[in-house]
Amino acid sequence: MPGRYTLWIALLSALAAVCFTALGATFLLPQLASKQAAPVSVSLASLTVSLPPPPVPNAARPAAPKRVAWQDDGQPIDAEQAFGQAIAKLESGQAGEALSLLQDITHKQPDFLPARPVYRELLAAAEVGVPDEKRLRELAEESRIRLASEKAVPPEGSVPNAVLQLPDSHRHLLVTDLQRARLYVFENQGGKLKLLRHHYAAMGKNGAGKEARGDNRTPIGVYHITGWLRDENLPEMYGSGAWPTNYPNPWDVFKRRTGHGIWLHGVPRDTESRAPRSSEGCVTMANDDLLSLKPYIELGDTPVVLSNELQWVTPEAQQQEREEFVERIESWRRRWSARDTEAYLAFYGPGFTVSGMNLQEFTAHKKRVNAGKKFIEVKLSDISLYRYPGGDAPLLLAEFTMDYRSDNFRQHSRKQQFWKQDAEGVWKIFREENL
Repeated sequence: MPGRYTLWIALLSALAAVCFTALGATFLLPQLASKQAAPVSVSLASLTVSLPPPPVPNAARPAAPKRVAWQDDGQPIDAEQAFGQAIAKLESGQAGEALSLLQDITHKQPDFLPARPVYRELLAAAEVGVPDEKRLRELAEESRIRLASEKAVPPEGSVPNAVLQLPDSHRHLLVTDLQRARLYVFENQGGKLKLLRHHYAAMGKNGAGKEARGDNRTPIGVYHITGWLRDENLPEMYGSGAWPTNYPNPWDVFKRRTGHGIWLHGVPRDTESRAPRSSEGCVTMANDDLLSLKPYIELGDTPVVLSNELQWVTPEAQQQEREEFVERIESWRRRWSARDTEAYLAFYGPGFTVSGMNLQEFTAHKKRVNAGKKFIEVKLSDISLYRYPGGDAPLLLAEFTMDYRSDNFRQHSRKQQFWKQDAEGVWKIFREENL
């Protein structure tokens, strides 16, 4: 009998040792480990527990911005002013203060759209730490652009300076202000533009002015929508679909710009909007905004102006420039129709090129052709006139349908003419394209 009790006592002692060891590993060892970097060994009865050294804390990592429990103090807030203060906090590296301001804005003024994506990103960053100073400055820049976009409402009755004239065949027009991340939709009412709607739109991560494939820039110029790509045929990053453009257009080809696949498209469904500079060169927008464009786009026809220098002017302010441009084109047409070859050729500048010919070759060709004609009749229709954006010098573009008829030849074509000023300030044609 005494031997049986001794056995039970031994078993209970061993069990207690194991339990005590587990409790020590759970509660005591972390405290011991925090006091030394060497491995910690604890011997209990016949058991030995060895622990690895604790991780060395990252002393360079900044503390996360303090999350404040939001409480409505009942006081109204000027969302735009508070957003400006948040931008200043981001620029100075005060992430916590910026987060607090953005939190206040999004709760009190949920319809103030510029603050929402910035608040969400900073809030997500607070879960794992603080963005570095470079990212805070980038967020500040994005915030400024979002605010500028929200405020970029043109004066009543004003028109974009890039568009001088549209024919009735172009029922609508899209204009994107790349600097302010804003897309505008216009209706053409008998040659007069009426603003129908506008919304936020982002561009390439490296800004505007595409030159080469892979440069992550958005083109500057005048383009047309060429098709519609459905949601189900695209990766999720394109959102609800995409409107491809005709980049590179004939002007881009002449300037030897490369790349392709410049679209207007949506964003992933878990994203409200992308940063102002975030795409690989496309123009991106919220999916609802993308789909809202459908009633206004006619494939192959609707012009899309992508500008980095958009200004708003009254129709009266650009009337004289439009009339002078129309008269230049009409004078060119009349001289050609009259077979006044010398006067006709005087409209072309010294740097003119067309179809592989320079001005000297073109002059010889036209003199030879016109001399063999008994009559020439040139008619122009559907004339669009643009102040072409993005040029090193002022550049005007005329697009029109041309009907040419002579005693031995007829042609119906769509043509582009690029005009710029020569050394004396006289507007000359320096590039022609058949579309």
